[in-house]
Amino acid sequence: MSELADKERRAIKILRMYRGDDPIEVSYSGGKDSDVILTLTKMAGIPYRAIYKNTTIDPPGTVSHCKDNGVEVVMPKERFFDIVARKGSPTRRARFCCEILKEYKILDNAVHGIRRSESVKRAQNYAENEPIICRNYSKREHVNVYLPILDWSDRDVADFIKAHGIKCHSLYYRGGGSSTLRNDSAV
Repeated sequence: MSELADKERRAIKILRMYRGDDPIEVSYSGGKDSDVILTLTKMAGIPYRAIYKNTTIDPPGTVSHCKDNGVEVVMPKERFFDIVARKGSPTRRARFCCEILKEYKILDNAVHGIRRSESVKRAQNYAENEPIICRNYSKREHVNVYLPILDWSDRDVADFIKAHGIKCHSLYYRGGGSSTLRNDSAV
């Protein structure tokens, strides 16, 4: 069995740890990792709702890409620029915009496409090899978060996308950056 096939099998096993009758939230951003976790969740055969929390400032085509993939688009109570007018510009230390627009509970259980290889900070924050964590949004609200691709590399994601014929957001096929996908290969 190839290394990617083994990672795919483990990811599906992690997702099948969810035993609830209610759907699990697939936290969908419109990015390639979200396309991967949506595909894996479908493969796992568990009940889910793919949900995109619209920030009102995402790249063009993101909402269309979400809808093309059957993802529910949730509009925020307040638009990004209204938040900035009220609170000022966000900074690395004052991330209130993410807290208001993206980091809130919808369902009790969620799937996130977080990968350690994305950054040094993520590698440190997710150093433990726990595929399921408890995420607190407030003193009263918590979500059980499943992390099926936590140990996947950029190459693993690219190879999975290619192997399963996943059509990513159109922005991934433009330009030449490190996260650009090409039709003949990937990342």
